[in-house]
Amino acid sequence: MAKLTEIARQAGVSVSVVSRVLNGDPTVRAREETRQRVLQVAKELNYTANYAGRALRLARSKALALITPNVSSPLFADLLAGATQAAEEADYTVLIGLADTITAGSDTLRRLVGEGRVDGFVLQRHDDLSDQALESLVANDARVVLVTSRTPGRRGSVVLDDVTGAKLATEHLIALGHKRIALIGGVPHSDIARRREHGYALALHEAGLRRRESLVCRLGYTPEAAERAIESLLGTGARPTGVVVANVNGAIGALTALRRAGVDVPSEISVVAYHDEWVAEHTWPALTTVKMPYYQVGLQAVRSLIDQLGGKPAQDLVVREPKPELVLRSSTAPPKTA
Repeated sequence: MAKLTEIARQAGVSVSVVSRVLNGDPTVRAREETRQRVLQVAKELNYTANYAGRALRLARSKALALITPNVSSPLFADLLAGATQAAEEADYTVLIGLADTITAGSDTLRRLVGEGRVDGFVLQRHDDLSDQALESLVANDARVVLVTSRTPGRRGSVVLDDVTGAKLATEHLIALGHKRIALIGGVPHSDIARRREHGYALALHEAGLRRRESLVCRLGYTPEAAERAIESLLGTGARPTGVVVANVNGAIGALTALRRAGVDVPSEISVVAYHDEWVAEHTWPALTTVKMPYYQVGLQAVRSLIDQLGGKPAQDLVVREPKPELVLRSSTAPPKTA
């Protein structure tokens, strides 16, 4: 492997200049032609940076961990793509971890920071992980940015514009003529679920429609939870003609339960889902969805984390651009009766 001294000799500069150019030091006093010559010689000699040594010198690993409940979801692919883009811009690497392996009382996050394996975390937590449990997991000196959720006691988050997204989904059903609109949402203590329920309630209020507590289910976002919610809604005296499912994975379970019950979608009940992913095009019927900017969440989360590592204060951000977008498919239609 080529050494800095070899590059310095062939480029005709000092080892110090070579080191600072290859490390991207913006304060190095070298002409552009000198910098390009150093980079060209390093390339010709197949120089590979000693990241382990640099990490020891800088007390940085140049690695970040992205921890999520579900790596198989296409939504995660968008999140990861944005996170990777931002990391590459700053010469960082993104490692992936499963939130399933990090439970209350675990010391995994503390060890990763304490052993110098990562410099910080982008964390998407389970809905059932409480704020108190989250704080017990995170080392006091660790840099953490939460994605899609936030906690009252910790700054540093990037969330979706959940109110606007859920409001748009509900407004779509209202525009079709639906008046009895149900919500299948997340668990009650989830801040994400509360924001989406607020958007749903706001749309009803602005349309002059009464919000019926019997049409709101707070069982979670899994397909199984949505199936139970549909069974509950079908058992009400005045069943809904439209349903907003606050997660696309839950909407797949809702379609399954409606089909099992012999309820036709959309002629008897329309279904609109929050989030869009490729599987929504391949359900039967294909799901009408509200597309949310997951890529930008990953991008902003990593940028915010790197800013923290550079000494800037943690921020709580809401991604508002691009705006939530209604994707029309076959699962929604005007009701038979208003």
